[in-house]
Amino acid sequence: MTNSKPPLWHDHRFWQNAIQLIFVFLAVFIVVILWSNVRRNLQQLGIQFGFNFLKQQASFDIGETIVNYQPTDTYNYALLVGLINSLRIAIMSILLTTIVGITAGISRLSDNWLVRKISFVYVEIFRNTPLLLQLLFWYFAIFLSFPKAENKISFLGFANFSQNGIEFPWFTLSPEFSSLLLGLTFYTGAFIAEIVRGGIKSVPQGQWEAAKSLGLKSGLAMKLVIFPQALRVIIPPLTSQYLSLTKNSSLAIAIGYPDIYFVASTTFNQTGKAVEVMLLIMITYLTLSLIISFTMNLFNRSVQIQER
Repeated sequence: MTNSKPPLWHDHRFWQNAIQLIFVFLAVFIVVILWSNVRRNLQQLGIQFGFNFLKQQASFDIGETIVNYQPTDTYNYALLVGLINSLRIAIMSILLTTIVGITAGISRLSDNWLVRKISFVYVEIFRNTPLLLQLLFWYFAIFLSFPKAENKISFLGFANFSQNGIEFPWFTLSPEFSSLLLGLTFYTGAFIAEIVRGGIKSVPQGQWEAAKSLGLKSGLAMKLVIFPQALRVIIPPLTSQYLSLTKNSSLAIAIGYPDIYFVASTTFNQTGKAVEVMLLIMITYLTLSLIISFTMNLFNRSVQIQER
């Protein structure tokens, strides 16, 4: 008696692979068509596609840099300086918004009525107003309203506030950078607070009771028992917020902070290389997003419960 294999089209794995191949083919087909249209339109306009302009002299200044830059440098180097500025704001914002979001999220569940209401008001205000409006508020209503440098406001002798920004003993944050940092931090932190609150609420009530039965106070129970379990629910949506924050940093152009998008816009206006510059911007943000996703996926795997 021979066992005959079922027809290939009865195998669900065949259809899964076939559908994936079809979508890949369609995606490649669409990209090829769009690229052909772009090249044809550029030829009709007499514009030659290429990246040779990157070796030309930029001839424009960048107001804020942490590396040496001169207008005599190339467009290539100017874009690198803009990328460094973008990485600077993204990394600092992610660190601060994580602290703010976790603190506000835990405060939403506090037994203290005042702490709980303050956290609630913060989340509702910052989550329900546009980020661009918040950036403009921080820049024009806050930092440009500070006194001039000679009349700066001192805070505990540690930080000085003026129209020049925030001065610390070791470094100074410009008003543009400070406004962008605070805007991104508090805006994204409001969303992270709700993610943290939802993650904590997803932990069964029995875990709280078990921790209390062991004599753990609320703070230790949260730190050692509840929050580690909530991370499994928190991390996936937290990754999305980090990705949104990185892309939202392109709004820096509204307040004059020279990030990669700001520098690219100036480059486009001077060279007229719209397609090339937009491709560089897309590749840059895509790469940053993939790095963040990869890092957070590794972290997510590390907090998952390993089944035996």
